[in-house]
Parts: sequence; C-alpha cells; structure tokens
Amino acid sequence: MHSLELQKQASDHSDPLSQGNRGDFPGGRRRRRSFAPYVLTFLIMLVLWILLSGKFDVFHLSLGVISCALVSYFSSDLLFPNPDLALGKLIRTWLRFIPYIPWLLYQILRANLHVLYLAFHPRMMELIDPQIIKFKTCLQSDLSRLTFANSITLTPGTITIYVSSDGYFRVHAIDAQSGEGLPGEMERRIAAVFGES
Repeated sequence: MHSLELQKQASDHSDPLSQGNRGDFPGGRRRRRSFAPYVLTFLIMLVLWILLSGKFDVFHLSLGVISCALVSYFSSDLLFPNPDLALGKLIRTWLRFIPYIPWLLYQILRANLHVLYLAFHPRMMELIDPQIIKFKTCLQSDLSRLTFANSITLTPGTITIYVSSDGYFRVHAIDAQSGEGLPGEMERRIAAVFGES
C-alpha cells in the first residue's frame, strides 16, 4: 500500500493535468480570459446586421442581438485570435484600420483603370504578361496576413494564390506593372494597422 501511495504522489507531481485546473499562475489562480474580443465581435456583427437587414423594429433587432451574441461566443477568436489583448489595444487596432480602407479603395480604382487600359488597348495581347510573383512578408499574425492576401486579391490585376504558414506569398499578376509594387506600401500600411511595423 505504501509503495502504491508513493507512485501516485510521484505521478501527480509529474503530470500537469493532475494539478486540478490551477491555471498558468503560481498559487493555483485561474487565468481569466479577456472579454474584449467577444464584445468587439458582437458590436461589429450587430452593426452589420442592422445595416444589411434594414429593419429597425423590436422583433428584428432582438433577433439580431440574440444571433450576434451566439455567433460571437463561438467565433470571436476568428477576428481576435489573441484573447489576452486589452480592450484599448483592440480598439486602437480597428481605429487604425479605418484610414486604410479609403487608401485601399483608391488602389482598387487605379488598378481598375489600368486593367481597362489593357483590355481596350489594340496591342492587348502584347501588353499582357502573366507572371507569378513570390515574396516573404514581414507580417506576423494570421489576421494581418489574411488582410494582406485579401487586399491583393481585391485589387484588379493581382490574385493571391498561395500563402504558406511561414509567410511566403505567391501572387498571380496580369502584367509586370500590376505586381511591381508588391509587397511594398500595402504591406507597410497593414503592418502599421496591426502594430507590426
């Protein structure tokens, strides 16, 4: 019996799962998960719900609140993969994203005009020069890389076709001019948005 008790004590000390959900801190204090990602996800989704539904009666607003609360509970880590960030830092990140949107829209407009120029040029087949551009991004987080990949694809003339887990991009460009600025200014602006510059 005595040897069995000693074996059990030894296994309890060696197995972190047997410590009784004490969390990551000394003294058994449980680590608290930040509530900020859930709240911000809920607010973003609720605003989108109201804008897209166009209904402002009690029934539709109540349905929106319930739906957004449930979806936010299960998917808040998609928008905010790091739950330990403070609410203030999350808000600053999204505020920095606001000026990026008009800049991206301007790039999309410029790229549209360039693609139109290629499409209607008499020597279109000579000007179009499809190519694959490969580069490694300095962006670190999954969300910043996702934003970068989608921004490239939204810009006419370029499509993100592959992103590796260690940050290597492959982009298809319709011609040399469309891809010459990659990663460039777009990457720098996204890095500034997510505090990675």
